[in-house]
Amino acid sequence: MNDSTRWQGFALRPGDIVISAPSKCGTTWMQMICALLIFRTPALPGPLTSLSPWLDMCLRPVDEVSGTLAAQRHRRFIKTHTPLDGLPWRSDVTYLVVGRDPRDVAVSMNHHRRNLDAEVIHRLLPGSGRAASRPPGDRERVLQWFQDSLPGLVHHLGQAWERRDDPAVLLAHHADLTRDLDGEMRRIADRLGIAVPEREWPALVAAAGFDAMRSRAGELAPDEQLGLFTSNEAFFRSGRSGQWRDLLTDDDQAAYDMAVRALAAPGCVDWLHHGSTIRS
Repeated sequence: MNDSTRWQGFALRPGDIVISAPSKCGTTWMQMICALLIFRTPALPGPLTSLSPWLDMCLRPVDEVSGTLAAQRHRRFIKTHTPLDGLPWRSDVTYLVVGRDPRDVAVSMNHHRRNLDAEVIHRLLPGSGRAASRPPGDRERVLQWFQDSLPGLVHHLGQAWERRDDPAVLLAHHADLTRDLDGEMRRIADRLGIAVPEREWPALVAAAGFDAMRSRAGELAPDEQLGLFTSNEAFFRSGRSGQWRDLLTDDDQAAYDMAVRALAAPGCVDWLHHGSTIRS
């Protein structure tokens, strides 16, 4: 459902925020954080997918999405699953890249695919064909994700980690957001040059919490108002980390560790698994 060529010819503006993350790393969470910081109220002026369109998503015509973005007068925050090397580059744009432990991504993606309405997607993308068959068990599907998708995720996040000193690049991590949402939102606001009065922070942080977002699934889930999910609430499944420990054997974990360390430098691997090493 993702086509990076849709970025070609798109006109970025000074101050734009491009939220770039692999699927299931916390894209929607970061969109909500940016929305709260930009509008400075939990009462958003529209559905999150309308405020922060997904430009490279193929289910809507690119002219329609580009037109929506061109008409926006607030500071734009644009969703993408395209890595930095596929995006137009401007030094006056902030590229906000969100990382997550790949093992947690694999587990989350397994549940996410169960929640997608295949018939709706096939109707909207009639040339896409039916989804390939998947292994029957949760462990086997996670292992298949490692084989098929781990290299792409590490490429996406690894190149952002390598550019972590670029003033236009801002890294965030799912683990850091979980540990200290208030502190991370303040750090992000500071990097984006957004001033928030102290009295407004408690309500904004509360609105970005997992339970609060799940309670507003109808306006926050990225279903594009197209009915992509069998349940919008199920999109916000748990937000927890470490569930892969209940699935992977010691041999599975050893094989994963060897694979991820072959794809990224040690410092990047440490950040992928734990966050907290980038505090810029």
